[in-house]
Amino acid sequence: MSYRTRLGLLILLDSIIVSTAIFIASWVVYPFTSVINMDAIIISAVALLLFHHLFASIYKLYNKVWSYASVGELVAIVQAVTFSVLASGLIMYLFNDYALYRRALVVTWMLHIILIGGSRFMWRIFRDRYIKQDKNKKRTLIVGAGSAGAMIARQLRNEQQNTELWPVGFVDDDIHKQKMQLFNLPVAGGVKDIPEVVEELNIEHIVIAIPSLQNGELEKIVASANKTTAKVQMIPKIEDLMTGRVSVSNLKNVEVEDLLGREPVKLDINAISEYVTGRTVMVTGAGGSIGSEICRQIMKFTPNKIVLLGHGEFSIYTIDMELKQQYGEKEIEIVPVIADVQDKERIFEVVNTHKPTIIYHAAAHKHVPLMEYNPHEAVKNNIIGTKNVAEAADTFGVQTFVMVSTDKAVNPTNVMGATKRVAEMVVQHMAQQSKTKFVAVRFGNVLGSRGSVIPLFKKQIEKGGPVTVTDPEMTRYFMTIPEASRLVIQAGTLAKGGEIFVLDMGEPVKIVDLARNLIKLSGYTEEEIPIQFSGIRPGEKMYEELLGEEEILPGEVYEKIYVGRTVEVDNEMVLNLIEQFDRYNTVDLKEVLMKIIYTERKMLTAK
Repeated sequence: MSYRTRLGLLILLDSIIVSTAIFIASWVVYPFTSVINMDAIIISAVALLLFHHLFASIYKLYNKVWSYASVGELVAIVQAVTFSVLASGLIMYLFNDYALYRRALVVTWMLHIILIGGSRFMWRIFRDRYIKQDKNKKRTLIVGAGSAGAMIARQLRNEQQNTELWPVGFVDDDIHKQKMQLFNLPVAGGVKDIPEVVEELNIEHIVIAIPSLQNGELEKIVASANKTTAKVQMIPKIEDLMTGRVSVSNLKNVEVEDLLGREPVKLDINAISEYVTGRTVMVTGAGGSIGSEICRQIMKFTPNKIVLLGHGEFSIYTIDMELKQQYGEKEIEIVPVIADVQDKERIFEVVNTHKPTIIYHAAAHKHVPLMEYNPHEAVKNNIIGTKNVAEAADTFGVQTFVMVSTDKAVNPTNVMGATKRVAEMVVQHMAQQSKTKFVAVRFGNVLGSRGSVIPLFKKQIEKGGPVTVTDPEMTRYFMTIPEASRLVIQAGTLAKGGEIFVLDMGEPVKIVDLARNLIKLSGYTEEEIPIQFSGIRPGEKMYEELLGEEEILPGEVYEKIYVGRTVEVDNEMVLNLIEQFDRYNTVDLKEVLMKIIYTERKMLTAK
């Protein structure tokens, strides 16, 4: 229906109501009597009609979307009707005895509100009950009968929303809401009742609409929902509710990352701003999952220049274009640099050219089984590459050098972990002789990173399974990419030189539990997508550690950031390895790496 047609129909409807209401009111108040002056009633009807359209225009009664009328629209009707009746009463007073028809005006006022308001709201009721329902839409249960849940329910009923979902009920753990109704939809129980409610209401889809879920609550809801065959989605973030961006189009699938149940870390914004704003920052491995996220987080603090250094042409191009598109309006110089950290001369040239204040060294080979087969490449990239960047930082007066390390550097049993621990030793040795603040930040597995099991599991599920897990008892620490990157940046502000900062990774998670959650969240059962155990791969440990027992210093230096105990590094052994590594075969090189680790472990234990 066009705007003009709709406007004409509303004006015609109101005109009929207003013109006849005064006659009906007069008959109700003064039935079967001849005391009424018909001329006065006609004058009143004309006055009511004119004043109604005047105040309807002032209060925009013809510009409201009555399909979604609520209290605000009702108030506008009451205001327009009240002022039109008062103005008409003044006209009656001027042309006739006001007291004679006072009661008729009161009844007219009531009829106007009932008939005009009722005509608007009846359309909404008719639309919701008889027109809007579509049998092809999926019956949807909303978890959370609060403001966000009400917003989602309302939007799902919006005929302009192109969605396949239709709300039929809520669940909420607030006992004061249970057995009540919201938008004529029942609050049918609590979270624990989801399986029964799904069966009773024939639910096909579940939407979690609680933006302020506390630690572990989402996992509880998903666990209850997973007992059903309904698909589960959720609204994204509490910030979206606050800014009004929550809508049906924002609904997202529940990801494994959402089930970590970790409280967000409050960063020291002032310290980071002072540390980063207006400075030149260089990120090595800037095209990788961690490096690129560090770049995104750094850009929020408006550095003067950011140097994106990486070996992969496409990955550097991708992050360069992303940052320029997102932050193009800011006067931040973004410099993409293709360079290999193994190329000392090139690294020195880049650092000398751009003179960064801060370097985040995220470039590394991280894949454990691959590095077992390619230990020489691990040494070149993880140890020699780190040494090259660190020496360039020292030579050209970089203020802070932050190396991104790993929990696999603790008591390493594999080449990747051993090379990262030796790289930490290089950084610690540089800290003893340089004005640059050299630190390492150690954390566990990052969900969604290129080396994470999650992308592998997703591909296996897409192909119909099976999902391969090495061992049913294997556990890992997990953190999201944004959280890890923010904590790396925060740790840089705490650097005094030589520290190994360790991020609090929360509780370890069984890999098999991750696989089961991912299968269920993808809409399958373990019968449809089975899990197979393939056995531990070369170099893998059953359990990871963030700090060895003898490395732990008590207390946090910042929320979720600890610092490890350091020991004097035998730099001669490290230098000998770097100078002679290419002379060793694969077996001998692994032995030399483990000898360095063993010697350091003895020194730390003795200390």
